[in-house]
Amino acid sequence: MEVKVPGDAEAAAKEAARFIAAEARAAVAARGQFIVAFSGGHSPAQMLRALAGEEVPWDRVHLLQVDERVAPAGHPDRNLTLLTENLLKHVKLPRKQVHPMPVEQPDLDDAAASYTRTLRRVAGTPPVLDLAHLGIGPDGHTASLVPGDPVLEVTDADVAITGIYEHRRRMTLTFPMLNRARRVVWLVIESKKAPMLSRLLAEDQNIPAGRIRQDNAVVVADEATAGGAT
Repeated sequence: MEVKVPGDAEAAAKEAARFIAAEARAAVAARGQFIVAFSGGHSPAQMLRALAGEEVPWDRVHLLQVDERVAPAGHPDRNLTLLTENLLKHVKLPRKQVHPMPVEQPDLDDAAASYTRTLRRVAGTPPVLDLAHLGIGPDGHTASLVPGDPVLEVTDADVAITGIYEHRRRMTLTFPMLNRARRVVWLVIESKKAPMLSRLLAEDQNIPAGRIRQDNAVVVADEATAGGAT
């Protein structure tokens, strides 16, 4: 797995944005479209704002979600709110090419099945992302694949519903779906995550993040976090 440490957190966010933009241009040149899924959390905000200023063929982009909290539309807990405020409001991405996770549906199992159909329509059968953006939590989780949750063992579905984690259930892509992605970019820019970054780089299978394949992955970290992981 390649590791990039361009400087502070802002520099890391900009480096990740440049990487995503380059992957978008390459995918469009090779296959005519770029299918990307973004994770939530607080860390991606700077990266998304930087990506809005990059050269990206937005008319050929399909934007999906890696995970989403079960919360009302527009709620600050929603990852879609983060995406909208930091990216979607600032780029000319056709609305029909934005594919939010339908967590407002009353039946979450039906919602997961619906998103599976969306993935297949957009990304084929089985669906393959051109790029998945991932982060890592202080407990080693990635996406909404958290320690101890039954979704960690899902092998026959691309989308699953978690138990309650930090007060909310979530919809998440599963390991099979994430491990089919052509490329993965990890953005790790909080020093408290340094111990888990170290375990990720060591391919520690005992944390969820360590179960993501690494041969196609790039980690972008700030100096403080990377220094703490060595």
